[in-house]
Amino acid sequence: MIHSPYVRKPVSVQRVMGLVLLALLPGIAAYVWKVGAGVLVNLAIGTLTAVAAEALVLRLRRRPVGLAVTDLSAVVTAWLVTLCFPPIVPWWLTMSAVLVAIVAVKHLYGGLGQNPFNPAMVAYCVMIVAFPALMSQWPPAGQLPFDTQLGLILGGARDIDGITGATALDALRTGLRGGAASVDTVLQSPAFGFLGGRGWEWISVGYVAGGLFLLATRTITWHMPVAFIGALAVISGLFWLADPARFASPLFHLATGGAMLAAFFIVTDPVSGATTPRGKLIFAAGIALIAWLIRTFGAYPEGIAFGVLLMNICVPLIDMKTQPRVFGHRGGTGGGGQ
Repeated sequence: MIHSPYVRKPVSVQRVMGLVLLALLPGIAAYVWKVGAGVLVNLAIGTLTAVAAEALVLRLRRRPVGLAVTDLSAVVTAWLVTLCFPPIVPWWLTMSAVLVAIVAVKHLYGGLGQNPFNPAMVAYCVMIVAFPALMSQWPPAGQLPFDTQLGLILGGARDIDGITGATALDALRTGLRGGAASVDTVLQSPAFGFLGGRGWEWISVGYVAGGLFLLATRTITWHMPVAFIGALAVISGLFWLADPARFASPLFHLATGGAMLAAFFIVTDPVSGATTPRGKLIFAAGIALIAWLIRTFGAYPEGIAFGVLLMNICVPLIDMKTQPRVFGHRGGTGGGGQ
């Protein structure tokens, strides 16, 4: 039971962002364990780039630099950008993506709290369109030594077709389009593990653990994670039940790619997402539907980023149509009456 006083202290941006960074650590630890420590190098590059870009833009805008840089929002953006990328992308690609997110997406619209689009997802979409080959070079789990990863990140020769592979989503799509008899046939390849991509199930578990921490600390609400996971499971489950030879199971979709990272850390962005309770459910479910459609029928193996941006466009309409009924009024939304 909650006792008075009922007015609580406002939660600072720094505290919220700090909790998000803390919640990402289990997923990052699993990432390092299963894929390699190269991701830590790009996380460091992305973090330094984000903080420097944030400070420079704020100075040019004649805004206070110290507090805005230390609120950790730029660091969260950098981490999300980096975790969506292959861990062996060259340093300049990570820097370019973070600059797009911080300068073009965040500050072009007025800075923290003003951007209508998710900065990390814009950066991902720009880079996957501009550099599709580099964005498709993923090292097999546990098979690329750290010194090799470091060399590739810092500018080593990238003739690495023999030591990199497609993601599980890309491998499944390519296998089915190449004439494989069924999903089960494709899943027998070494690229796949128990549920999804080999080793990536554990990374997903790490993100789930971090997401539960955010829910427990009330940093995020349940609406968007539940709606995203539920919608992705339902739509993939219906098609899987109808034709299991052609469509992957819900467990595969949930354990593969960036599904769990998106459910708890990307879809829940408080700035670019819907704000009403019903709106949050619609927003997250729409992202899941678009992501599944692109994964299954589109040209890109992962569709979450495109789903986020498309639903970002719909946020004003969603919020307008899902406003809670004003107390004391019959039906309708908002508005005052006599």
